[in-house]
Amino acid sequence: MSAPAGPAPTAAASVSVPSHFQSFLAFDFGLKRTGVASGNRLMRSATPQATIKAEGDARFAHVEARIREWQPDALVVGVPYHPDGAPHANTAKAQRFARQLHGRFKLPVYEVDERYSTTEALAAGAKDADAASACIILEQFLRSLP
Repeated sequence: MSAPAGPAPTAAASVSVPSHFQSFLAFDFGLKRTGVASGNRLMRSATPQATIKAEGDARFAHVEARIREWQPDALVVGVPYHPDGAPHANTAKAQRFARQLHGRFKLPVYEVDERYSTTEALAAGAKDADAASACIILEQFLRSLP
């Protein structure tokens, strides 16, 4: 089975993720900061990485360094929605970021609904809410895999 050509429209539960995809990097996209987490299918857990504090195209040099370091099979991007599921301004920005990741790094990119991930991270007392949110996003994705 081939990998998706671009970002998946929803979480992994509704798309096929090849079983040989074992390692993932996840991103909690923000205009000023982007949280990062690494994880794998075997352990179904994620580890926070240092948050990328860069804007615009400058963030992609940092993303590239993380991809070189971790060599993931695929990437995961959290996409925010309103509580009722309706998209908002940041929904389109996160989806654009996902498309840019795919275009620049030629890796499959899966989108995950990230409603409440930052709230959950803050409620858990996270010191770096962006990285903790990326962990929550990645663990949600990993739990959805068979």
